[in-house]
Amino acid sequence: MSNTYLTTEELSSLIKYDPRTIRETLKDRVLHEGVHYIRPFGGRKILYIWEAIQKDIAKPQTQVIIPMANGGMAHG
Repeated sequence: MSNTYLTTEELSSLIKYDPRTIRETLKDRVLHEGVHYIRPFGGRKILYIWEAIQKDIAKPQTQVIIPMANGGMAHG
């Protein structure tokens, strides 16, 4: 199976989220490296894997995130 790799801007247009929201909120909280995105050739650039995102986008989030007084987040 071949994958479709997207830049942040391309993903933004498909899922209707601002590129900044993808970079700062979704990446690493709900989109995980090696599953939903890769860094080709070990570089800084990120390419998102469209098929993995399509598969998981409608799944309910099962992880509980608890805001902490110091501004951090606890994952339950």
